[in-house]
Amino acid sequence: MNNDPIEDPQSVAIEQLERFGLSAYAARTFVALASLGTGTARDISQVSEVPRTRVYDAIDELHDRGLVDILQSSPKQFWAISAETASRTFEHELQHRTEVLQTALSELEPIEQRAEQRGVWTVNGQTAVTERVLNFFASAEDEIVYMTVEDLLTEDLIEGLGEAAERGVSIRLGGVSTEVQERIQDEIPGATMFESLWVWTDTSAGRLMMVDGRKTLVSALVNGVDTSPSDPRSETAIWGEGDTNSLVVVLKAIFTWRLQTDPPD
Repeated sequence: MNNDPIEDPQSVAIEQLERFGLSAYAARTFVALASLGTGTARDISQVSEVPRTRVYDAIDELHDRGLVDILQSSPKQFWAISAETASRTFEHELQHRTEVLQTALSELEPIEQRAEQRGVWTVNGQTAVTERVLNFFASAEDEIVYMTVEDLLTEDLIEGLGEAAERGVSIRLGGVSTEVQERIQDEIPGATMFESLWVWTDTSAGRLMMVDGRKTLVSALVNGVDTSPSDPRSETAIWGEGDTNSLVVVLKAIFTWRLQTDPPD
């Protein structure tokens, strides 16, 4: 959690509330009440720049979301729940929506797709590329050939390779040091190592992989290893699928030549 002070907490709070689905007036009203503690429509209007006639609509919206309580007095008094309670409310709501989305997506009727994926697809950002690689590992049925820089060979990727090996998938790995090779072979005894096509540290290359001889991915480190993994500029990858896909054809030829000429461990 980031506990650094925020330069403009009011604007940030309003922006985040709007992202959680509140209208602009409701977000401003809640932030005003959070500062006031309790207040009337007039009090809220004076500190929130929400027209007094619209405060009541905003209060109704907040009340329906369980974010505001109303005292039936004259004039009416309004009270906002605490920041901690509001955060838990939105967290639970987000979790519920995520679960509903996951269920809905998993229950979609499958649509028969062509096995051939035309063209070359692009993925940006180290986090997104890693997720795509993990998906490829999970789909492997026969063989995974994977070359990478050591900084990108994270625990979740090693775990993904291990799970594939347990399914009987052949694992071939290149581009890592002897120390890392020994570690991987301890965790994945059946993994085979081969020499890299080049010295990775001399290039911006990130990963090269081929799955089952018909799905390939290649990536480059765009702004170096110091870029945040979630930054789209940190890594860019292209991938393709299908026996006649141009990227698959090229990388398959390279890997086939390399693995045939590389002496066994």
